[in-house]
Amino acid sequence: MSGADPRVRAVLKLAPVIPVFTPDDVDDAVQVAQALFRGGLPVVEVTLRTPRAMEAIKAMAEAVPDAVIGAGTVLTAAQMQAVKEAGGRFAVSPGATDRLYAAARDTDLPFLPGVATSSELMHGLEQGLDTFKFFPAVQAGGAPLLAAWAGPFADVRFCPTGGISVQTAPQFLHLPNVLCVGGSWLTTAALLQSRDWAAIEELARQASVLAS
Repeated sequence: MSGADPRVRAVLKLAPVIPVFTPDDVDDAVQVAQALFRGGLPVVEVTLRTPRAMEAIKAMAEAVPDAVIGAGTVLTAAQMQAVKEAGGRFAVSPGATDRLYAAARDTDLPFLPGVATSSELMHGLEQGLDTFKFFPAVQAGGAPLLAAWAGPFADVRFCPTGGISVQTAPQFLHLPNVLCVGGSWLTTAALLQSRDWAAIEELARQASVLAS
């Protein structure tokens, strides 16, 4: 993989919101993937924060083959390889190291590294990438910072994630350098506990038109 990977932007352009989902139960994870897909959100970032996350990625990818299931909170080269083997279609990290950039190249997995400062962004550019996760978006400066970056980094595109809600998402989506946002409001602990798949589907339907 040399230069910027066009697959990353292709994934981020599929929907205005990428749900950020932390699974506890594999069967429930499949239900979540199906509900989100029915609601119009085909891309899901599954965070590697629970013991069954990798198993959930595999099950979701198999149950909803037309969805694009990826992994978030990827911190190591070993996790990058495991995501690939589980059928994950992309990897997202809260930050990035040279070792993680190399692992993405070695596994040929579309990689969305997290950046919060211009120096981190420039490091990513030196690695040949042109698309990044802006994280934690609200805490790191929000839409005003991304608007300011549009000048010196005109060709870079972002998926801001962290602290974004259905109410604040349009502030980011209206920026020319934002392709989509990441959000955890679609799969809250309360919704997962009550197994309210219909509510998740309806939230997805609302989120799918946020950029229009």
